[in-house]
Amino acid sequence: MEYIIIGLLVVLIILTVISLFKNINEGKITDKVNDMHVNLTKELGDFKTDINRNFNEDFIKMNERIENRLNQIDNKVNERLDVNFEKTNKTFGDVLERLSKIDEAQKKIDSLSSDIVSLQGILTDKKSRGIFGEVNLNHILASVFGEKNDKVYRTQFSFDNNTIADAVVFAPEPLGLVAIDSKFPLENYRIMVDKKFDKASRDTAEKLFKQDVKKHIDAIADKYIIPGVTSDQAIMFLPAEAIFAELNAYHNDIIEYAYKKRVWITSPTTLMSTLTTIEVIIKNSERDKYAKVIQSELSKLSVEFGRYKERWDKLSRSIETVSKDVEDIHITTDKITKRFDSINGVEIEKIED
Repeated sequence: MEYIIIGLLVVLIILTVISLFKNINEGKITDKVNDMHVNLTKELGDFKTDINRNFNEDFIKMNERIENRLNQIDNKVNERLDVNFEKTNKTFGDVLERLSKIDEAQKKIDSLSSDIVSLQGILTDKKSRGIFGEVNLNHILASVFGEKNDKVYRTQFSFDNNTIADAVVFAPEPLGLVAIDSKFPLENYRIMVDKKFDKASRDTAEKLFKQDVKKHIDAIADKYIIPGVTSDQAIMFLPAEAIFAELNAYHNDIIEYAYKKRVWITSPTTLMSTLTTIEVIIKNSERDKYAKVIQSELSKLSVEFGRYKERWDKLSRSIETVSKDVEDIHITTDKITKRFDSINGVEIEKIED
């Protein structure tokens, strides 16, 4: 801006000098100098005013641009802050949700711990263990065969020898009626597998455990294998998978003893598999029974169809006879018709001549 002002001043001075030299001879130097001073002062004033006005306009525009830029920056900052605040709130909400789930899980663990303690208290009593085994057995039967399916199974079934089985299954022949009894030998088993007891105590408990299982096998074989009434085999249900696994893994002599007595030892898992197999046998038996009924009905239908064929053949022969008679009558009718036509065509005059 200073260079512009200087340039303008130089131009004015040059113009003034030229004008002075031009008007020297006319004697107007003084007036011209005065006029030049006045014009120069005026132009400098106008130029200063224009410069001030341009400066003010440029300053206002620059101030507006700076203010707009600051507003944009402020908006960006607020937008970023809002986004970060929203993410922070979401993260905080997720943390609170997970803390609530952890708290809920902790409550369930506490409840489960109390339930386990309660279950242990229940299983220490023989009568309670018996009820637990029966309930478990009933649940498995209902799961396989359906609720209260008396045609396939019954619970608390009474025999004529005054014994009551926990359940019986009405399997088709040659299997027949199969009794199921629930047993839960737990006291000596607990001592046998608990490492905090000394070896002598655990060995003694093992012998007593095997004796308990054999007693249960003998009782089931004596009570629930009845010639002419039940099948020649019965099922002992152990409601604990651990006891069943212990017997099959380390006490093969007990398994062989049960085999000789025709008593099959099962757990919840193996009992369900056994009952599912029996269900398949029952369904196949029902299918075979219906197949026999269908075969019998087809045989009866075959007899009726033979009678139908015989009667149809007889009717067909009668129809053929009638058809032959109709054909003969038709031939005779044609002959008579032709004869009448011949008679009608005779010329009487020719005959008179």
